[in-house]
Amino acid sequence: MALKGTRDADHAGSWYTADEAELSDELDGWLDGVPATVDGNSLPIPGARAVIAPSLDLRQAKRVFVLGPSHTYYLRGCALTTFDKFATPFGDFQVDAAVLAELRSTGKFNDIPRHNDVREHSLEMHLPYIWKVLERTVGNNRTWPTLVPIMVGDGDGVAEKAYGELLLPYLEDPDNAFVVSSDFCHWGRNFQFWQYSPDADFTKIRSLPSRAGSRPASSEPPIHEFIHTLDKAAFDVIETGVQADFVQYLHLTENTICGRHPISVVMAALELLAAKTPPTATAAGKGRQKFAFVKYDRSELARTTSDSSVSYASAYAIF
Repeated sequence: MALKGTRDADHAGSWYTADEAELSDELDGWLDGVPATVDGNSLPIPGARAVIAPSLDLRQAKRVFVLGPSHTYYLRGCALTTFDKFATPFGDFQVDAAVLAELRSTGKFNDIPRHNDVREHSLEMHLPYIWKVLERTVGNNRTWPTLVPIMVGDGDGVAEKAYGELLLPYLEDPDNAFVVSSDFCHWGRNFQFWQYSPDADFTKIRSLPSRAGSRPASSEPPIHEFIHTLDKAAFDVIETGVQADFVQYLHLTENTICGRHPISVVMAALELLAAKTPPTATAAGKGRQKFAFVKYDRSELARTTSDSSVSYASAYAIF
C-alpha cells in the first residue's frame, strides 16, 4: 500500500503549544529540569531503546516505533497509519514505508481510518519530545530516524504476545527504538472509575458511591493513597518483565491504564528477547530487557468522587 499525505499536528494549539519558538522553549525548559543521572547512569541512558514516555537513547536510531492506544474508535488488534508524514510544529517526520509494508504483509494489521488517525492524540503527543531529544543528541549532522506509528487496540494476553513476536525482530535490530504512549490510573468523575481498597489486597476492591463528594470511611486512607498503591503495583509487575503477570494484574484490578495494550505488547517482545538472548551477569540489572520506572506523578490528589485524577509515569528498558 502506498502511503500518501501528511498527518497534520491536529492537537497543536489545543493540547500543546502550536508556536514553534514557544514550544521549543517550553520543551527545552522541561528537559533541562531532568536530573543529570538516573539509576547511576548519565542521560540518555546508554542502550535505553524502549521507553514509556520519551527520554531515550536515539544516538544510533534509524527508526522510532511509536505505539499508542486508540481513544477515538474501537480497535481490535493493531493498526498502521496510511500517512506518508507526521507533522509537528518543528517540521515533519517521515513515516517508514518499508517497515509498514513488512508489517502489513503479515496480514495481522488493519489500517487506521484517516480521520481517526488525525483525531488520535496518543501518538502525536510524543513527537515534539522525540524531535527535541533528536536535536539534543544527534543534531542535524545526519539523517533523522523515520517513524513507525502503530495503534494498539483491545486484545487478550495471548494476542498481545503474538504481536510481540512480530515485533521481536525489530527489537533485535539496534537501529530501532520504541516509545510506548500511556498514562496510568484514570480515576473519578471524568472517567466513571471509582474503585477503592484500603490496602494492597486488591481482592477487596470496591466501588465508592458515584454521588458527588463520596469518600472512604474516616478510618480508611484517602483515595489518592489507594491510587498510588494501585499504580505502584502496576509498576512492580511491569518491572518483573513477565507479560502474563501484568495481564493478570489488569484482570484483578481493572486499573484504567490507557496504554495497557501497547505496554503488554512491548513487554511480550522484551520477554521473548530476554529468553532468546539472556543478559550476561555483567549486563544484567535494572532496566535490562524489561522496563524500570523512574518518575511518577498525578494530576490531582483525589479525596472524593467529585475529583478526577490522572497518573503519569516514565520508564525505560535497555537492550
